Amino acid sequence: MDFDFNLYALSLIISGIITLLLSGYILSNEKGTVRWVGYLMLSNSIWALAYGFELVSRTLEEMKFLINIEYVGIVAVPLYWFLFCMDLAGKEGWLKKAGNKLLITAVPAFSLVLVWTNHFHHLHYKMLSVDDSGGFPMLKIVPGIAFYFFICYFYTLLFIGNYFLVKKFRDSDRVYKKQNQVILTAAMIPWLANFSYLVGLRPIPNLDITPFAFQISTTLIFIAIYRFKLLNVLPVAREKVLELMQDGFIVLDYRNRVIDYNSAFKKYISVYHSNKIIGKDINELLQYQPELLDLLNQQKSGKVELLVHTANGVFDLEADIYFLNENKLNRNATIIKLQDLTNLRQEALKSKRQAEELQKLNQLKDRIFSIMAHDLRGPLLNLAEVLKMTSDDTISAEEFKDLSPTLTKDISYTADLLENILHWSRSQLKGYGINKDLFDLRTLINSEVNYHIKAASRKKITISQQLTDDLIAHADLLMMQIVIRNLIINAIKFCHENCLISISASYINADYIGLRIQDNGVGIAFEDIQKIFKGENFSSRGTQNEKGTGIGLMVCWDFMDRNEGTIHIESELGKGTAFELQIPRKPA
Repeated sequence: MDFDFNLYALSLIISGIITLLLSGYILSNEKGTVRWVGYLMLSNSIWALAYGFELVSRTLEEMKFLINIEYVGIVAVPLYWFLFCMDLAGKEGWLKKAGNKLLITAVPAFSLVLVWTNHFHHLHYKMLSVDDSGGFPMLKIVPGIAFYFFICYFYTLLFIGNYFLVKKFRDSDRVYKKQNQVILTAAMIPWLANFSYLVGLRPIPNLDITPFAFQISTTLIFIAIYRFKLLNVLPVAREKVLELMQDGFIVLDYRNRVIDYNSAFKKYISVYHSNKIIGKDINELLQYQPELLDLLNQQKSGKVELLVHTANGVFDLEADIYFLNENKLNRNATIIKLQDLTNLRQEALKSKRQAEELQKLNQLKDRIFSIMAHDLRGPLLNLAEVLKMTSDDTISAEEFKDLSPTLTKDISYTADLLENILHWSRSQLKGYGINKDLFDLRTLINSEVNYHIKAASRKKITISQQLTDDLIAHADLLMMQIVIRNLIINAIKFCHENCLISISASYINADYIGLRIQDNGVGIAFEDIQKIFKGENFSSRGTQNEKGTGIGLMVCWDFMDRNEGTIHIESELGKGTAFELQIPRKPA
């Protein structure tokens, strides 16, 4: 072969050799997505070298031989570009399907066979000839129908690959801005070059500048890989890691404007700003956070707690601020990690409340055992001793009769105490149910008043009632009976002789019945009322030294709460006490 070298041929041959060497380096040292670049560069080097030697050839036969070699690279270039774009865009699953592999490889193989056998059918080229009008011999091509078919395939793969590439880079982080710009530029150059060749825009007639364009493209991709580290840490990998993180991350520039963030950060800002984050001042996105702004303005790393209100709820956050350059000479960026402590705080608060409730229950348990050990044991031992003495004729019938009122009072006190302890203990059992039902509250109150009228008479206490007819309540009957009984017992215990206890009940509204039990007895001290509201247990003796345990009021509070009712105290020392109850009157 007698070659006549020119500038176009030399540039292609030299760049083709360099591209061939670079492709060998990539294929022997890299894995994954980068290997597609290696195959792309290998295909392009074959095209460039063969076309370079075609441009220095003198005879038609030499040119036909070289164009057959060229097409080994020509049919492979759009295929490997497509595979590179799809892999980079995260479409590996599509590439693994056998049907898709066959679809994208059938046309290149078929086109290569048509080129090699063109002298039999002339489907790819209608005619090939040598044209000397350009300053050196060049191959003049008259395309056939198969040529245009391959051009359609060529442009289809370029379009689909570039579409996914643009879509991927459009949604990727701005951290990869330079890499993305290089790749997108490399994607557009072959399009423009091949289009200009097809419409006749050429430096000289018959010169195809497409291989030159692909040489530039592959060089740009190589630069993006090894200069900007495009594929050392794939954007898709970084994004997946950030999106999997539940903590919010934001990156700020030196003016505290957002330049990068992950999706977890979006739930901590208002809906209005959720699609307009990049470029926004952090003070605009996280409003009313002076401590955060102070650290940013002082250029200090550190941690600060934030309380953020959004449409999604209220969040307790811990902001961890880290300055990438803390020498204060050239502050480039600030990274803020937002850790959601809402659930931890709620769990801690819940644990604290449970601990406090457990402590109260333990104190109450100790109190109850103390009562049972002393207040229950004492009266029962006294009764047993009196009965033994009576049996042994140690005391006479008259003496026993004198002791009877004291024994009766002790037994009555013991019975009431046992009833309260048993009912309260049963209500604390896990799985204990509340048997709510409709009942006549008026009948219940009358029954309890009649039961305690004798105890009130002994202290010359008057009990008056003002009850509306048909007071139908909806609650646990037994619990309400215990509540009303305890309040009447308390009123009698803390009343002097000739006092008045008034009980009134009527409908408040469609949901509740109001019950008021009022006396003009000794009243309750303010500090004792506070203890009652806090659920603390305390006791005091009545006006005739009647014993008390404090359990009764605690049971009242607990039972009213369990039945979705309320209880309120009004009291003044020396003037008396009023208990106001709201009892549900119909199912919730």
